[in-house]
Amino acid sequence: MERRKFIQNSVLAAAVLAFYKSDVFANTDFGRAYQFKALRNDVGIFTEQGGTIAWLNGSSGFVVVDSQFPASAPHVIEELKKLGEKPFKYLLNTHHHGDHTAGNIAFKGLAEHVVAHENALVNMKLAAEKAKTEDKQLFPDVTFGKGWKAPVGKEKISSYYYGSGHTNGDVVYHFENANIVHVGDLVFNRRFPYIDKENGAHIGNWITALDKIYNQFDKDTIVITGHSLDPEKVVGDKENVKAFRNYLESLMIFVKAEMKAGKTKEEILKATTIPGAPEWQGDGIVRSLTAAYTELTTG
Repeated sequence: MERRKFIQNSVLAAAVLAFYKSDVFANTDFGRAYQFKALRNDVGIFTEQGGTIAWLNGSSGFVVVDSQFPASAPHVIEELKKLGEKPFKYLLNTHHHGDHTAGNIAFKGLAEHVVAHENALVNMKLAAEKAKTEDKQLFPDVTFGKGWKAPVGKEKISSYYYGSGHTNGDVVYHFENANIVHVGDLVFNRRFPYIDKENGAHIGNWITALDKIYNQFDKDTIVITGHSLDPEKVVGDKENVKAFRNYLESLMIFVKAEMKAGKTKEEILKATTIPGAPEWQGDGIVRSLTAAYTELTTG
């Protein structure tokens, strides 16, 4: 029986990964144990497969930020239900990528509202139409432009949009009383980022957005990032925001200098590290170099 269950789970994992193969930050290890951990003032994180999830155990209900995949989303739901019989007030999406929103479907009939930036909803619908997976999605029913706010029990949640960055629809969610902010994929901690030019990413404005985020929050703010080279370090402080801003700036300076020196695109893409930000590692440096080259040549 156990062997049959293992085979079934393996087949499911393979199918889901194949379906979301465009999500380059999907962790392929479905077998590793998930982590459900409190941080401060009834706010915590959940990690398993895909982008980091944040959660609030509010006095009037639960709030979840991002949903990973259909195979992992039920685990955070199960853990929250252990904390009490409460409604799920909001499911909040930081942006549209599948490793943050494919698990939305697990909240169908459970979450009272799904919230995202208006551009994220557009991107989500276009991606689903292209993949013919509309029936596997739970789309946001509440969208906003510049910002959004909602009280949940004693906590107050505020969301902010800074313009194009990782995509054209990324937002951050701030649990004000806990002073914890989920910045989604606007920060990749020491891991080469995915820069989604097809969906409005802009490195120059991303740098500006990170400056605003760094200045907006204080030294006591806990910062939850979407991805980290070390999975145990998805949580940090605003210095991670500053460090990633330095990575993007170093990337642009390097590529611009290489172009000025007469290097071809093919020659530039052979780089294995970014001068000024060598701690950024992992796979995917070509994505960064390509995005920077594209932005410097086409705007």
